[in-house]
Amino acid sequence: MELTIERLGHLGDGLAAGPIFVDRALPGEVVSGDLLGDRLQNTRIVTPSEHRITPLCSAFKRCGGCALHHAHPDFVAQWKQEVVVRALAAQGITAEIQALHTSPENSRRRAKLTGRRTKKGATVGFFGKASDTIQPIEPCKVLVPEIMSIIPALEQFTVQFGSRKGQLGFWILATDRGIDVSVEGLDHLADTDFGPFAQWAGSNGIARLSVGNEIICQHQAPQMTFGRVKVSPPPRAFTQATSAGERALQAAVARALAGADRVVDLFSGAGTLGLPLADRATLHCFENDAGLLEALAHGVRHTQGIKSVTTSTRDLFRNPVDHTDLKPFNAAIIDPPRAGAEQQVGQLAQSDLRDIAMVSCNPVSFARDAALLCNGGYLLKWIEVVDQFRWSPHIEIVAHFSKV
Repeated sequence: MELTIERLGHLGDGLAAGPIFVDRALPGEVVSGDLLGDRLQNTRIVTPSEHRITPLCSAFKRCGGCALHHAHPDFVAQWKQEVVVRALAAQGITAEIQALHTSPENSRRRAKLTGRRTKKGATVGFFGKASDTIQPIEPCKVLVPEIMSIIPALEQFTVQFGSRKGQLGFWILATDRGIDVSVEGLDHLADTDFGPFAQWAGSNGIARLSVGNEIICQHQAPQMTFGRVKVSPPPRAFTQATSAGERALQAAVARALAGADRVVDLFSGAGTLGLPLADRATLHCFENDAGLLEALAHGVRHTQGIKSVTTSTRDLFRNPVDHTDLKPFNAAIIDPPRAGAEQQVGQLAQSDLRDIAMVSCNPVSFARDAALLCNGGYLLKWIEVVDQFRWSPHIEIVAHFSKV
């Protein structure tokens, strides 16, 4: 059967009427294949889009790490902006995207890789698309060279410590002071001596090695720098995916809150967005993860020349900060998970905060929360899109709201 692709879905698949999902197809293309349920299999491109290009990565066809290598970068940039505009329009909000920041090739500094033993050794990489088969990722257009360089060491680890039937998960972060690795899937070695693990880390230049959240060895503390503050995040801590994306978000937040001197940072994490403001503003950080706040506070204690930075451990979903408790501040940063923060944003909408910088990784929840602020008397002044997850459908947004 032949189908015409009408648009891209939220995972980057082509959508034909039905809807019918077509892997790696673009709007306007005519495709043929075998229909299985709601998905076209054995797809052939009958009429290609003018936006189709030869994939830049030779691993693209087998690897599930990327979804959009076959689309021209200008098309992807335009599509991601349109997704944000449409989400806002569904809430009755008209907005233009002021800027788009796309991270360069080979800039992803964190990754979750999977390792499995084979008859000849081991394979470490990403899963194939809609598959449990691990695909080698050499070459890779996404990951920083520091991560790519340790893949042979991860293969060695898998051979030495992995079970024959299971698989290992490697959470990897390239920091300012070396590679941080946390491993999962070692339940079969629960009672073992971890000395050989430390030897492996030392011989392969790993800054810190953890099993789950338990640190096995630390040759030097992994370190991220936010403004003047150097933070050593706990294992598997949330960090921005690329340095370029992080800088774009930080710059946009700083511009939105340029006149603020008393800032509340909601869902602060380890202080990625708030700490760069501590040169000129006092900062109070709310975060549910006590480990992240402990790392933030430790970095602050060892930094001179910044304003007061205080913290509170708090689940902002169950216990949002009331608008009456926001009176000591004149600006806020809010960077919630994908679900957004409907209750907390509702309290912000009732506050007298002059400026709010909102960061989001989900256009739909962002638009819903933006509507709450607009209905509460805030003006959406500008939006920027940050494309840290290049060649993926993932979209990040930073926006400035100001009290009318």
